[in-house]
Amino acid sequence: MPILVILIIFSFAFYLVYKVKYVRSRRPAERKWLSSKSSIALGLFVALFGVNQFFLNGNTVTYIVAVVFILIGGFSIYAGFKSYKHYLPLAAKEAKEA
Repeated sequence: MPILVILIIFSFAFYLVYKVKYVRSRRPAERKWLSSKSSIALGLFVALFGVNQFFLNGNTVTYIVAVVFILIGGFSIYAGFKSYKHYLPLAAKEAKEA
């Protein structure tokens, strides 16, 4: 599935972009907000990698590893989204005050 490969590459690229922004940022709430965005991108990368494994090989070990990747990616996306919602108003307030 070439579309999955493209989505995997884009999600990893977004992860790298958010990590670079995280390193360059000096405001604490903005750093937490960017960290949560990078967590979502990394979770999406891992989950899509797991979904891609279903189409590559058909043995039992591959399916087990794919399910584990999808679960880990899903939990990372969920935790990142909750963190994103928490830190978004704080980062906006911090940016407004500066």
